[in-house]
Amino acid sequence: MKTIAAVIIAIAMVGSVGLMGAQVQTAMNNMQTWDRVVTVKGLSEREYLADQVIWPIQFVDAGNDLPDLYEHIEKNSINVAKFLEDKGIAAESITIGKPEITDKLAQQYGGHEKVPFRYSAIQTVTVFSDDVTKVRALMQQIGELIKTGIVLSEQSYRAQPDYIFTRLNDVKPEMIEEATLNAREVAEKYAQDSNSTLGKIKRANQGRFSISSRDSHHPHIKKVRVVSTIDYTLID
Repeated sequence: MKTIAAVIIAIAMVGSVGLMGAQVQTAMNNMQTWDRVVTVKGLSEREYLADQVIWPIQFVDAGNDLPDLYEHIEKNSINVAKFLEDKGIAAESITIGKPEITDKLAQQYGGHEKVPFRYSAIQTVTVFSDDVTKVRALMQQIGELIKTGIVLSEQSYRAQPDYIFTRLNDVKPEMIEEATLNAREVAEKYAQDSNSTLGKIKRANQGRFSISSRDSHHPHIKKVRVVSTIDYTLID
């Protein structure tokens, strides 16, 4: 009986060692496979219309009497606001800023003794609206203000409209999915060319979203872009 028991124990030990060896070999193979990776990038790029606009309407004025200049600026500010409201812009979307007054005779450097007006002023009336289409159409009618004697400063960089895209969180899921699929297509082509099989994702980096204007002529069209970086395992 003792002999039979010893044989059984020996067989069991041999089997256990063999099983452990197979498990170790499998683990080593898995480690080798896990170390064989391909890093690819996936791109998703889409265009969307901006959903908010900030439109600063800037005009200039000048004079030698400061109280009269302030009164004239205030009158023109009211006229600009009325023009906007008559065109359908809500009063709460219009902000009248504080005028910027420059006393040319009080400048640190001279050379202004012969200027025709001592004081110059810049005033800004700002529109903030979610109705980008309406505001853009109104920009084409701004010449009506010039006919009333208001001197607009449209060339100033501070008078340029600013378009904003606020729906990034709404489009993120679809764009991340698109970037991931694009990355997988690249990885599969790489695996095919190397006579390998594409495995699981080892590591993924979503990447940073960027929002920019499509071009200088269409600032209201926003280009949203994300590049995802993904590591895939390769299996022979």
